[in-house]
Amino acid sequence: MSVRMRHTSSHTKNRRSHHALTAGKVVKDKDSGALRLPHRLDESTGTYRGKLIVPERKKALKKEEKRRERNLSRKDEMLNASVGTKEPAHAEEKQPEKKGVLGRMTKGRVNSRNATGS
Repeated sequence: MSVRMRHTSSHTKNRRSHHALTAGKVVKDKDSGALRLPHRLDESTGTYRGKLIVPERKKALKKEEKRRERNLSRKDEMLNASVGTKEPAHAEEKQPEKKGVLGRMTKGRVNSRNATGS
């Protein structure tokens, strides 16, 4: 395999001068006034160059709204059900006191790394 030729920094920069990105163009629709990309369908109205290409999505939007309402109502039911409930049964039980020297020193919690309570 042959060794590639070296390039000076000016040669590299000259080659990379064409790598710059340009900002995308955005145009304002004549009929609706909505912003869109050029040569693309206006999503708000479904038209392209004054012709209706895609019919309006009223039915699909209604289905989405109903689905969202159902999900919200389920979440509300779950939240309302959990508000009036008690704590779990294991939280109400009192933990037995520790017996022995270490149990009296720590009083149920460890205050140091070696677990002797000092």
